[in-house]
Amino acid sequence: MAKQALLVMDVQRVIVDRYPDPAYLPRLRGAIDAARADGIPVIYASVGFRPGRPEISPRNKMFGRLAAAPEPPGSERASEIHPHVAPEPGEVQVTKRRVSAFAGSDLDMVLRANDIDHLVLTGIATSGVVLSTVRQAADLDFGLTVLSDGCLDNDPEVHRVLTEKVFPHQADVRTVAEWVAAH
Repeated sequence: MAKQALLVMDVQRVIVDRYPDPAYLPRLRGAIDAARADGIPVIYASVGFRPGRPEISPRNKMFGRLAAAPEPPGSERASEIHPHVAPEPGEVQVTKRRVSAFAGSDLDMVLRANDIDHLVLTGIATSGVVLSTVRQAADLDFGLTVLSDGCLDNDPEVHRVLTEKVFPHQADVRTVAEWVAAH
């Protein structure tokens, strides 16, 4: 029997604020509460960089503009998980340095050390962290479930195409309610 973990990715206050869906956090909280009630580990992945951002190459199209930009006051809080879905004491948090939850983090080590072989993915954005993590996790031979409404994207059509046409080739795609009802 597969040992699962619920992965909550890039649900940081600074990111959530750019995706105005008032139903998202309560729905995600429902998945988190169900996982905790069933003893399924909840693991948080957030993007973050060291002071001065030495991990960012100016050649990186997505993050490169940050390499030369001054760090705004309070930037050390940018990787904080939104308080509505914040980790409980003892829950694992990993910091990633690129788009995939595996990129530059110790996520793979944490999963393998805990014999986790099936990931349930949620996060912002569907076309970013979720897509990149699905692809990498599938290549690492993890079983996968994507909670379609546990993900958000700023382009509803891109979200639809990914969850209905792309992800089903590598993952089971369920809604939060379907996943919760199955546990």
